[in-house]
Amino acid sequence: MSLFILLPVIFGSSLILTMIGLGGGLVFSPFFVLIGFPISTAVAASLFLNGIAALSALIVYMQKKMVDYSVSIPLVVTSLLGAPIGALMTQKVNIQVFIIILAMVLFLAALRMLFSKKVQSQGENVSWQVRVFGGGLIGLIIGFMGGLLGIGGGVFIVPLLIYLIKVPTKTAAASSIFIVCFSSFSGFAAHATTASLDWQFILLASVCSFAGGQIGSRIMAEKLKGKTIRVLFGIILLFMCAKLLYKAFI
Repeated sequence: MSLFILLPVIFGSSLILTMIGLGGGLVFSPFFVLIGFPISTAVAASLFLNGIAALSALIVYMQKKMVDYSVSIPLVVTSLLGAPIGALMTQKVNIQVFIIILAMVLFLAALRMLFSKKVQSQGENVSWQVRVFGGGLIGLIIGFMGGLLGIGGGVFIVPLLIYLIKVPTKTAAASSIFIVCFSSFSGFAAHATTASLDWQFILLASVCSFAGGQIGSRIMAEKLKGKTIRVLFGIILLFMCAKLLYKAFI
């Protein structure tokens, strides 16, 4: 596929997804699979670009002091362990099964974006046990799924931080980016040992991913544009889900 199509997709995905606490991998991985990348290459490239977008957004969120480190660090530690394990499992999963799992994740993510209400948690107090042990378990599972599928895990982190640990919405989105940054590069490091990578493409795409992350994070920091973006992106995710299922069964 032409770079004139690939690069705008990477830029746009990074811009939109960093606005809602994700990195871009939710689109990168299935998109790369759909255009014919080998599974390991698609996942490795997705994780690297996801990490770049998250790192770009994180610079803005840290400057504006939006990251809750007391919540984030337990998830970072365990996601760093889970992501390489998930990455190693990618090679052992049947391609059809992999595509079906990825399609299911996109479907659930689309439902969340289309139908979830905009929740503004008041930052209720929860025990340190819930924050440390609950957050640690969440990080382990999400790191594993992110490393396996190449999606980073932010699509799961944000709602869990909001509903389980009672983190305010903007803080949850910023903290998710902090966690995703570490889990993405951890998963990529495991994949890079076996995947065939086109570094010329990846480095060029990284520029677009970084730029998208910068713009998206600055928009979110000023005003979280929720409903319209969630609806539009939910529709796109449903379309990609349908394409993946078609690829798996036809």
